[in-house]
Amino acid sequence: MTNSIKVFAPATVANVACGFDIFGFAVDNPGDEIILRKSDTKGVKILKIEGDEGRLPLAAEKNTAGIAIIKFLEAIGETGQGFEMELKKLMPLGSGLGSSAASAVAGVFAANELLGKPLAQKDLLPFAMEGEFIACGSAHADNVGPSLMGGFVVIRSYDPLDIIQLRTPKELYATIVHPHIEVNTKDARNILKREISLKNTITQMGNVAGLVAGFMLPDYDLISRSLVDVIIEPIRSILIPQFDDVKNAALENGALGCSISGSGPSMFALSKDLFTANRVGKAMQDGFAKVGIGSECYVSGINQAGPVVLG
Repeated sequence: MTNSIKVFAPATVANVACGFDIFGFAVDNPGDEIILRKSDTKGVKILKIEGDEGRLPLAAEKNTAGIAIIKFLEAIGETGQGFEMELKKLMPLGSGLGSSAASAVAGVFAANELLGKPLAQKDLLPFAMEGEFIACGSAHADNVGPSLMGGFVVIRSYDPLDIIQLRTPKELYATIVHPHIEVNTKDARNILKREISLKNTITQMGNVAGLVAGFMLPDYDLISRSLVDVIIEPIRSILIPQFDDVKNAALENGALGCSISGSGPSMFALSKDLFTANRVGKAMQDGFAKVGIGSECYVSGINQAGPVVLG
């Protein structure tokens, strides 16, 4: 039995336009890495965190990866097992790319591997969700679900937890552009309306059903028509400078659709081939650059693997 493991967990795009808190998919990059070692000392100890500019807590019970492991150990009756952890953040904090989710997933996945896989991979989800609760006050699964399971997921229900994986067209590519601004997840949730109109609810339900059908058929025109958010995007987009210009640039360069990744400020677009996805990325970055906002661009297929052991 090995005593040390290195794990990568992928970033994710949550909401996917019309699917607030119920849709999410994993991408190949960026992501987070964790090195986890068994320890003779009881408890979870975080030795160091890289790439966070000193902003994340080293106390395990306050860290998304740490609390996920703690809750996992409690559930399997192994509270006497000790772990030492090193966390490497390979994506910006507050980016809308599921940074906290990737850390939580990497941590609990690594612990399960080191202990001989006492739980099936999908059964690790509630513990990763505990990390999300620590991060933003809401134990939602639209980031941790795809990061843990890979692919495109639907959270049909939270009580009881019911997760469905959807097939997506192999030719489908995601473009993600992260502008150099920050949107706090809690703030992005707090500005949302608590009540919505019946008209918008019906429109959104149609788009949710249409997007699922578009993936399953597959029908790119239907996917494009359905990547529309009439409830969340109109409110959250005010937090992202140049949002309308960047979105229009993506659509004009062939994207099937474009919206906010998670709570922002990152924006994503879906395209039906790699060439278009790269062209869309350049156009989106140019849109931010017009007002002096730098950005990173990531182009990826839909990551089907989820977390992987690196060594």
